[in-house]
Amino acid sequence: MGADDFKVPPSFDRVKNAARDGAAQGFNPGLIVLLVIGGLLLSFLVGNYVLYTYAQKTLPPKKKKPVSKKKMKKERLKQGVSAPGE
Repeated sequence: MGADDFKVPPSFDRVKNAARDGAAQGFNPGLIVLLVIGGLLLSFLVGNYVLYTYAQKTLPPKKKKPVSKKKMKKERLKQGVSAPGE
């Protein structure tokens, strides 16, 4: 009873051959798709970050909306200062 006495199913021979010839067959197509999608996503995020930092440096600050006269009167009355003309 040596090592050659055991019969190996043919499916295991295929696994050995696939492992041996893996470099010759190339990459798994699923892996290629995953890498392409991952690369696109990463480049999208990096590009957005670069544009955001560029815009922060170059664009002028956002202008505030003008406060209405009614609101200014209310604020003055809250603080106890009478509005002019009253």
